[in-house]
Amino acid sequence: MKFALKVDDKHCWGCKACEVACKQEHRAPTGVKLIRVGEARPGKTNSEPDSRFIVNLCRHCEEPPCAPACPLRAITKRDDGIIFLDRARCTGCGTCAKACPFGAVAMGGPGEPAWKCNMCLHRVENGLIPSCADNVCLAHCVYFGDARHIDRMIEEKSWLKLRLEGGLASMKIRVGD
Repeated sequence: MKFALKVDDKHCWGCKACEVACKQEHRAPTGVKLIRVGEARPGKTNSEPDSRFIVNLCRHCEEPPCAPACPLRAITKRDDGIIFLDRARCTGCGTCAKACPFGAVAMGGPGEPAWKCNMCLHRVENGLIPSCADNVCLAHCVYFGDARHIDRMIEEKSWLKLRLEGGLASMKIRVGD
């Protein structure tokens, strides 16, 4: 089976819970993020102010440009689709970061090894899911699973989609009288 980690940007609230979970899991140094949430563009929906968020992380490409760019071959593609960066082999030269079109490879300090999302390989190999997808997202928009079925997983959350798109907006919570 090939794994996929996908974020449904359309429904992201920008809470950054995925960033925090990842940061805690990997103990990445200050300034290094393996997943980044940023505001894409303020705009309007139905003449109401609206913000959209873009979540950036390694796409675990079918043909990852970062892998052949590494002179030490510290980045490999596994049979399960996970693009793995062996930080013990990495010298921090930065060629992988320059080769990644998504800016998903983070560099620490000078001469330090690079960082990138490896789908929490240590968790996956123990039957767990990546920390960012482990029910921490308040909008439930981070998905992990079989690459062939991940889009269907998103579509099957129709109740959530309805709530997020305002279909349940008529529900009101009353406090007091």
